[in-house]
Amino acid sequence: MKIGVFDSGIGGLSVLKSLYNSKLFKKMIYYGDTARVPYGTKDKETIIKFCLEALDFFKQHKVDFLIIACNTASAYALDTLRQNSSFPIFGVIEAGINETKKQIIDKNKKILVIATKATIDSKEYQKRLALEGFTQIQALATGLFVPLVEEGIFENKVLSSIFDYYFKDIQHPDALILACTHFPFLAKPLQKYFGDDIKLIHSGDSMVEFLKKYYTLRPSKESKIEFYASSNVDYLKIAAKKWLNF
Repeated sequence: MKIGVFDSGIGGLSVLKSLYNSKLFKKMIYYGDTARVPYGTKDKETIIKFCLEALDFFKQHKVDFLIIACNTASAYALDTLRQNSSFPIFGVIEAGINETKKQIIDKNKKILVIATKATIDSKEYQKRLALEGFTQIQALATGLFVPLVEEGIFENKVLSSIFDYYFKDIQHPDALILACTHFPFLAKPLQKYFGDDIKLIHSGDSMVEFLKKYYTLRPSKESKIEFYASSNVDYLKIAAKKWLNF
């Protein structure tokens, strides 16, 4: 099967890595809208417009199904994309909620959701977590993390200062949901900042299991990835080679 993976930039590589490591997909098409990243600062209509343009790209490549590896796009554009597509489209939010349920058994644990402003404002995570019975949910927009990842900044004094800026007044959580696919690339410094007792959760961890609910997936002898971007595809390829270890 040919799977498409879409993100506003390079953050979706964190989801692609899980898909690639599963060795269940013969061909993967990744498209990053790097010319217009981040989506998290944009209004709903603009996000939907950009996503529909990306959908046209994947239609040309005749994918069997599409993963929207962007939480902001999943929050605002998923229904519209499905209405305009003949192939199945899946977002990352449901996978992220499933991973939270898997890792956090005690529904009274303190959960902090960090994401872009648009994802936080959509309240998709807050509403879905509440419906699952979680009682202590905080949500915080940490949009500066996106350009840090896009610039490849993962460990320095600037990063530490931004962590302090966002988290200094936050009650220490039991679990941190990385509700932006850029954020798993900051997992190590986030773990160091909060301590080993906190659980870090992101949708890439459970996306493969999520897809197995809908498809009979068998191991592939080889997995081929094609990379595309609306700007600077060479940088995307360099980042992918570094982070996917191939």
